[in-house]
Amino acid sequence: MPHNPQKLLLDISNACEEIMEFIGGKSIADFKKDRILQLALERQFEIIGEALYRLDRIDHDNLIENIPEYSKIIGFRNVIAHGYDILDLDVLWDFAKGRVPELLEKIRNY
Repeated sequence: MPHNPQKLLLDISNACEEIMEFIGGKSIADFKKDRILQLALERQFEIIGEALYRLDRIDHDNLIENIPEYSKIIGFRNVIAHGYDILDLDVLWDFAKGRVPELLEKIRNY
């Protein structure tokens, strides 16, 4: 069954909102001590990356072209899924704090 672009955008939006909720009021020190929070963020980034990958494959309206660095986000998902042993918590935190709000804003504009 083909994927629905609007459903994929909703999945990305929901994952971004959850990341922002999970890290709200937390510091990087809190994050580094909380394995459950680390795993929760990893899972949401996997969802975002997979949804972008699927969108890229079916996006006949070129919606994905308006998402900054979407290919890097897909690559980040691949590192999380396949390079779990080399994942840098500082990078994960920086992405959550710095890039997720921007990504959510772009997605909400659709």
